[in-house]
Amino acid sequence: MKKYTLIISEKPDAANRIAVALDDKGKAIRENSNGVPFFVAKNGDKEIIVASAIGHLYTVSGAKKGWFYPVFDYQWVPRWMVKKEFLKNRIWLKVISKLAEDAEEFVDACDYDIEGSIIGYCILKYACNSKEKMARRMKYSTLTREELRESFINLLPQLDFALIEAGLARHEVDWLYGINLSRALTLAVKNSGGIYTTLSAGRVQGPTLKYIETREKNIRIFVPTPFWSITAKISIDNHTFELEYEKKSIATKSNAKVIRAACKVKEGQIIKIDEKKFQQKPPVPFDLGTLQSEAYRLFRYTPMQTAKIAQHLYINALISYPRTSSQKLPPSIDYNNILRKLSKSAMYQKLTQKLLAQPMLKPNEGPKFDPAHPAIYPTGNLPEKVLDTTAKNIYDLIVKRFLAVFGEPALKQSLKVSININQNLFFMMCYHTLKEGWIEYYKSYVNSKDISLPLFFEGQKVVVKKVTLKDNFTKPPPRFNPRSLLKKMEKEEIGTKATRANIIQTLYDRKYLEGKQNMSITDLGFEVTEVLRQHCPRVISSEMTKKLEEKMEQIQLKQETRQNVIAITIENLKNVTETLKQKQLEIGTQLGQKIKQIRFKKQTIGNCPKCQTGTLVIINSKKTGKRFVGCTNFFENKCDTSFPLPQKGAIEPLATPCKTCGYPVIKNLGNPKHPWKMCLNLNCPTKEMKKNEL
Repeated sequence: MKKYTLIISEKPDAANRIAVALDDKGKAIRENSNGVPFFVAKNGDKEIIVASAIGHLYTVSGAKKGWFYPVFDYQWVPRWMVKKEFLKNRIWLKVISKLAEDAEEFVDACDYDIEGSIIGYCILKYACNSKEKMARRMKYSTLTREELRESFINLLPQLDFALIEAGLARHEVDWLYGINLSRALTLAVKNSGGIYTTLSAGRVQGPTLKYIETREKNIRIFVPTPFWSITAKISIDNHTFELEYEKKSIATKSNAKVIRAACKVKEGQIIKIDEKKFQQKPPVPFDLGTLQSEAYRLFRYTPMQTAKIAQHLYINALISYPRTSSQKLPPSIDYNNILRKLSKSAMYQKLTQKLLAQPMLKPNEGPKFDPAHPAIYPTGNLPEKVLDTTAKNIYDLIVKRFLAVFGEPALKQSLKVSININQNLFFMMCYHTLKEGWIEYYKSYVNSKDISLPLFFEGQKVVVKKVTLKDNFTKPPPRFNPRSLLKKMEKEEIGTKATRANIIQTLYDRKYLEGKQNMSITDLGFEVTEVLRQHCPRVISSEMTKKLEEKMEQIQLKQETRQNVIAITIENLKNVTETLKQKQLEIGTQLGQKIKQIRFKKQTIGNCPKCQTGTLVIINSKKTGKRFVGCTNFFENKCDTSFPLPQKGAIEPLATPCKTCGYPVIKNLGNPKHPWKMCLNLNCPTKEMKKNEL
């Protein structure tokens, strides 16, 4: 059989794009083996086969089977051997191994970041019979034909081993923390009270949960303090303005009333105008964190949702690689070429033509630099198919941001107008844009405070239309939302640009968090955090996690070794797991009691309407296996109240009883998109009404 070059990519869509780009005629042949696709291309006198992974095909696993801890011996194994849901990966790996047998050259074309580098390395090492040392590397930031061909012509002579070592260390450290802490908590509950529930903790999970727990505690202990504020509404040349009293808060209501009474006059006077003109620089290019933050602010997309949408746009060659921490746009990406391609869209033509007319294009860059990839930018390719609303929003946001960074600074004017109302000082702040500059390109996404201004001058009379006294209370700190939590994690330097969104999602999956927009910690989350604080406080310490992050960065810079970092991790975990073993009964009892309370609360429907002293709870019949609602007084032979329940779908009790009969109401979540409510009372008049309607 003729020898060929085997290229390993990260996903099938990327494999297809690479093969089409490298094929001389731009028409790669799609083939498959046992349902696994691969692509054949002709490049000069070379035959190329592009195969792909489907994400991570290998993972870390314990060297010995069994549910115990501490666990310090591990190995890298095929993912299908660890989790049944990845069983199809077995066939995938067999096909790659078969393709590797007759290949004479090997190229790693997975995404050039930590995760992509590990994916390619593991396949070359384990599935391709130790070809990692002879393989070469494609490095690209977009999946455009031009860049992929350029990347193939200029292959890196070897894999990025420093990046791989850092990535392997990160996975191994996270696995060691995750497996040991999670098993310690889960087994403590199981062994002390016979309750089984999956609990987890981890190197990044712990500190992240602690941020939310600390914030929640501050909210709960917050004592509101009353204060009063005064505002005035005035008119100048038929323009109405809102004024603030010089003191934002007044300590006593009596003082506030005196001030308001004094301000009930017909006229006031402008006594001072402070005018300032200032330049507002263009925004900096998007890195993944700022894109996620901006997408949440504008569209309320979660960080994970934004990352998935951006990945989809990247695979379709519409934007550059999104998992970057860079805020730099090097000239090598060819600003003019991207703008010329974007100008083919009527939507962007006017804006791009204006930029192309500039004598020089220089982006306003941020401080962050990523050696692997530049900031996120549009490739200039226009969508071949109509994008759905979410993808269209993110694509337009990235394009407009790219245009804006080349704009001129905006020129703005601020006016602080001081107004005397019967010897009481009020003021208003007005902002006006004198020259839009970059705002013209990003206008749809800018929070503008511009107002139309009449001519102001000192000594000018104003009409006092209304003076308002407001009762206020100081507010507790706000709860985290996905945007603010992401920023907190980034500020504290825990997790990576690619993992932070997944960590937040894991906390939801473990039922430690609730509330999508205003995050609050659940009772279980509180209890887990408290246990970790009492028995192994370092696990929820940002400092410990930050130091490990620094160590892994040093591996990438060849200033530290993976072996040393793993040795330090194991030594730390030996002390932690020893403490958890000694306190197992105490920890298990503490967590077990809380889990029982949570489960009982979840099963509780409300007070019994018949006996008035019992509690209605969801019961599963041992005889039939069916569920129903019964009164707790039944077990004491005091009440026989019961109600049937739907047998499918999760049940959620509602706080408000039926408005017609007063019986408890439940919500059935069998179809999460279309939940329905049901009154437990079989004789409720509302049910008769529905029968009559039919």
